[in-house]
Amino acid sequence: MTTDQGNSALSPAPELTAEETLAAGRLGIAGIVFFVVAAAAPLVGMTGAVPVAIVLGNGAAAPGAYLAVGLVLLVFSVGYSAMSHRVSNTGAFFAYVGRGLGIAPGVGSAFVSLLAYLAIQLAIFGFFGAIASAQFEAELGISLSWWGWALLAWAIVSALSLLQVDIGAKLLGVLMGLEVLSLLLVAVVVLFQGGGPDGLDFAASFAPSNIFAGGFAGSAGIALAFAFASYIGFEATAIYAEETKDPKRSVPIATYAAVTLIAVLFAITSWAVVSAVGSDHVVERVAEISAIEGTPLADPAAVLFSVAEEYVGHWLAVLMSWLVISSLFAGLLAFQNSASRYFYSLGRAGVLPRALDHVNGRGAPAMGSVATSVVTLAVILLFVVTDKDPVLNLFYWFSALAVLAIVLVEVLVSIAVIVYFRREGDRRYWNTVIAPAIAAVGLTLGAYLVAARFGLLAGTVADGVDPTAQTFGLSALGWTLVLAPFAVFAVGTLVGKVRRKEENEDAVADLVT
Repeated sequence: MTTDQGNSALSPAPELTAEETLAAGRLGIAGIVFFVVAAAAPLVGMTGAVPVAIVLGNGAAAPGAYLAVGLVLLVFSVGYSAMSHRVSNTGAFFAYVGRGLGIAPGVGSAFVSLLAYLAIQLAIFGFFGAIASAQFEAELGISLSWWGWALLAWAIVSALSLLQVDIGAKLLGVLMGLEVLSLLLVAVVVLFQGGGPDGLDFAASFAPSNIFAGGFAGSAGIALAFAFASYIGFEATAIYAEETKDPKRSVPIATYAAVTLIAVLFAITSWAVVSAVGSDHVVERVAEISAIEGTPLADPAAVLFSVAEEYVGHWLAVLMSWLVISSLFAGLLAFQNSASRYFYSLGRAGVLPRALDHVNGRGAPAMGSVATSVVTLAVILLFVVTDKDPVLNLFYWFSALAVLAIVLVEVLVSIAVIVYFRREGDRRYWNTVIAPAIAAVGLTLGAYLVAARFGLLAGTVADGVDPTAQTFGLSALGWTLVLAPFAVFAVGTLVGKVRRKEENEDAVADLVT
């Protein structure tokens, strides 16, 4: 087997000591799905992104936008899963792109992936701190600043990430189960009651003509951009390959299961919300329900909570307000694990310091977790010292950056799958050519939409620009954040080339594990 240039044979993977090996066989399919769905945080997406997609995007057809993005990611999963049969590596994107396009772009993709996971981790810390501070003070009279709650969560997440991975999976399973059940309960009750004033209008939400009304440069593009943002984290299935009982079977099944669950959950629940408030006037109603002192979307969570209270009961609205906090915490733990395993993989490959590949007695990537915690702590403290807002700055800036970074790497993975399997002579054309090509086109469109609507996602619009009517139109900060993933990829690729010239055998051998 050869590298992308066909010049150098891949050497056998180096013998790893017990201190450098993740605990194998700890996770099953369910455990992987728990981590992935927790990372997607569907309750947070439903309370935060969906109302915005409805009001600023394609109205009643927002559920269709979420379903359309889910279908694109399911097609992406075909090639992604095919590659998982050949590579079981905790640095999934690094290994997949490296096998297909070469060591240098593989390292570049790893740098971008690490940027994405650290960025979304930081974004959630900001949102968690803000929501927890408001909720605990309003409901229990406990007064603590946003950063106090963020640092408390940071300490707990850092400690949990040092335990066996299946312990985290069990905790996430409980939190995710409550979150999913609450959303399904709302959806089932609304749909079984036949919806609200306009009934159940399936075509209004799922007819292609409605989903893509306004075009990619208009309202449809806005809804699709927010939908792409809501799926981040699903691709983490392969990160846990080395810790699963049967990676070649578990990773593909978990990938399909996670994407399907997230897509169905978003589509059905958002359709129930649209139906409950009335599809004919959904934009006006959602804007009204979410308004604070006449400002629409100032409290987007009020939309889902009001539907839950009207159709199920006040108790569910209260429960959901607390489950948002647990959902954010679950996301913190999931992305802490993702980032720490990327640090571990890059350390094992010799790209970053080899000390990062050490694990503790429980088989967890201890040094990778410490590195993740150090980075996130430093940035949180920086935002505290500079008095930045936890939501408007920390959450919006870094969440938008993370989405663009992940979609960019997914495009690279799709191309890498095609190149790798063509070189191998694989004749499964749907799995190795057609599906990855469709995914590459769809994801490239997704990257464009996220970049074009970055001002809406990140709140980094240039003065005098209406982000709902004009694409791009970013401030200097906005352009810096948009270009950051591409710059990081270039730097990572350069590092990969330098390492390759130095014949870093670890970096090559790591790709065969």
